[in-house]
Amino acid sequence: MSKIVPEVTLNDGLTVPVIGLGTYKLRGFTGVHSIQSAIDGGYRLLDSAYNYENEGTVGEAVRRSSVPRSELRITSKLPGRYHDYDNAVNAIEESLYRANLDYYDIYLIHWPNPKQEKYVEAWQALIDAKKWGLIRSIGVSNFLPEHIERLEKETGVLPSMNQIELHPYFNQEEQVKWHHEKRIQTESWSPLYRSNEIMLNPMIQEIAKNHSKTPAQVILRWHYQLGSIPIPKSSSTERQTENISIFDFALEDHEMKSISDLTRADGRMRNQDPAVYEEF
Repeated sequence: MSKIVPEVTLNDGLTVPVIGLGTYKLRGFTGVHSIQSAIDGGYRLLDSAYNYENEGTVGEAVRRSSVPRSELRITSKLPGRYHDYDNAVNAIEESLYRANLDYYDIYLIHWPNPKQEKYVEAWQALIDAKKWGLIRSIGVSNFLPEHIERLEKETGVLPSMNQIELHPYFNQEEQVKWHHEKRIQTESWSPLYRSNEIMLNPMIQEIAKNHSKTPAQVILRWHYQLGSIPIPKSSSTERQTENISIFDFALEDHEMKSISDLTRADGRMRNQDPAVYEEF
């Protein structure tokens, strides 16, 4: 299948698709089937994590796919309990063993865990793992500008990507702008919020009707036009196809603003503030 998803180039030169597949809770045989169907349907960016306990599922789907490994971009993430340098290196190697992969295209620190004060140590492990060929591109997840500034100050290396909670109810406008200024790619987790709730928003439904699209397609197009990479999760082949079909229309400026204006001060889904939240 020819490429149906545009790509962007990260600050280290790696090209990545502008939409990917979230794989949280996709495990076992059914998970392999769902991920394989996504690859067959045109997805080339797959997002996993050590703590999702499904790196093996992702790796098996990749092996069963007819798409060459070189065309895929596979992401995993380092858990908070392994921020010590030696533990971080071992965890990266373990991630590869679980997936039976020779390398990850992208590897992220899942959360900064600021109370531990070890995320710079973990970052150095990612830097070295990249030098050793275990990772092609290194980034972070849920990091605030203050955390990233410290990484740059102490190691001289900026992340290629920061995966953050981003959806219409929490648009992260200032952080997205800061990423753009630093040439760090924004990636959106939970891009559709709680889909059953946000899809019923009358304004989003009206915009969808005007474009003959679904509410999910409108929201994912909003992410794309913001310059962020959404990674919606779906086990349904029909929904996967719907989510990736967002490149044949465009939102008007006033529609983009209307969606962005839905943001709330308390818009986080689970009140996971990276300034204080600890993930292990």
